[in-house]
Amino acid sequence: MGARPPIMLAPAVLARRAQRDDEVQDLMALLAEHAHPRHAGSRECLELATTVAVACLGDNHLWQDLQLPSRAELSALMQHWFPALVAKNGADMKWKKFLYKQLCEREELFICKAPSCAVCCDRGLCFGSET
Repeated sequence: MGARPPIMLAPAVLARRAQRDDEVQDLMALLAEHAHPRHAGSRECLELATTVAVACLGDNHLWQDLQLPSRAELSALMQHWFPALVAKNGADMKWKKFLYKQLCEREELFICKAPSCAVCCDRGLCFGSET
C-alpha cells in the first residue's frame, strides 16, 4: 500500500475512548497479534492498530468511522497490515462485527443467536453490503 494521509477520526469517536479504553486495548492487542510479520511491532502498525481500535467505538461501519471511501479500501488495509485476520474472516463478515466476535471467542463468550452463522436470522446484519 502506498503512502496515504493519516486517518482522522471524528471527535465524538475519540471522546468515547476514555470510557472504553479497556475495549480499545483488547482490540489493539488482537490486531497486533495478527500483524504481518514485516510490520509487527513497528510504530506505524501500532498507530494503525490504535486507530482501528478507536474507530470501532464509532456508530457506523468501520470503514466509514475510519473515513475511508469504501469497505474495499478497509479490506485492502487489513490485508496489508493484518493478513492473518483477513484469512480468519474467510466468509467476509463485516469488519467491526468480526473483530468483536474474535474478542468474544477469546473470552469464550458466545453471544450469537444461533450455533452457526449459516442458520442465524441476523446473517444479513453481519454479512452483506455496507452502504
